[in-house]
Amino acid sequence: MTSFMAAEVAEIPAAAARFLDLSANAVRQAATALRKDDPALFVTVARGSSDHAATYFKYAAELLAGVPVASVGPSIASIYGRPLRLGRAACVGISQSGRSPDIVEMMRAAGAGGALTIAITNFADAPMAQASAHCLPLQAGQEKSVAATKTFVTSVLAGVALLAEWQDDKELRDAVAGLPEAFEKALALDWSALGGRLARAQSLYVLGRGPGFAIASEAALKFKETCGLHAEAYSAAEVLHGPSAIVQARFPVLALGVEDAALPHVVATAERLAAQGADVYLTGAEAKGVVTLPSVPGLHPLVAPLVLAVSFYAFIESLAWRRGFDPDTPPHLRKVTETL
Repeated sequence: MTSFMAAEVAEIPAAAARFLDLSANAVRQAATALRKDDPALFVTVARGSSDHAATYFKYAAELLAGVPVASVGPSIASIYGRPLRLGRAACVGISQSGRSPDIVEMMRAAGAGGALTIAITNFADAPMAQASAHCLPLQAGQEKSVAATKTFVTSVLAGVALLAEWQDDKELRDAVAGLPEAFEKALALDWSALGGRLARAQSLYVLGRGPGFAIASEAALKFKETCGLHAEAYSAAEVLHGPSAIVQARFPVLALGVEDAALPHVVATAERLAAQGADVYLTGAEAKGVVTLPSVPGLHPLVAPLVLAVSFYAFIESLAWRRGFDPDTPPHLRKVTETL
């Protein structure tokens, strides 16, 4: 069977290349504004998959620039009407549609509170873009499937490209330029071993550290919305502070490791949960008692987790059909969700 989701996942490399080409000037202008303002803090505004892109931005900004990043609940502005003091802050809003009233109102409020506002959206004329000082258009094209895939990837790409330009980091800039090719490689990887285990599963954990935790959060959401499968995302450290108590024989765990400083800790958690009887699937390394899933090697640690997301998306689309779901039309959901 075919789906819009499958077509959109296949388009990710081309969508990434379009963004890098067509939005390069917008990225440079926003980076110049960041250098001028020299923010001491970032705040992010987003919901759903876009909030996972914001989490990725958080870890990338903190690791690359040493600038703390905090998520702000849009309801602070849209429902509670509370002004925020955001002098010397930059506010990054992420929304595929750029239309949800709460996101738009929070971006307006952030600007009024003194923040430099930057919108990341698929529509350059969206209300969120109009409410912001700068806009990074995703250039992803129409996304028909309810489940965001290419817009999620390009949202993360936009944030990382902005950071590389702001910090004038050549290694990261080169890594960003190589992402379309890395995405092509990721699409060809076979995660079917995990599909066999999850075909009839009822629940699982998805683990990561740093930027990989953002991808774990996105994966857990996709398991719910496309496969009707309850999944919870945890830091590979946080899961040991209570949640691991329910991990018993045959409990499935997906641990997303990449070649970075946190990998030994992800591996240690994977092995510990496997010793409790869990069926653990791990990327980025081999470990005792676990199944290793393939991943693209040799990547910059701030882009490697995003490349994992592309392999995951190709896998989850096929798992949805296997579990009896149409990945394009999750029950009770719409493509654009507008909330206050």
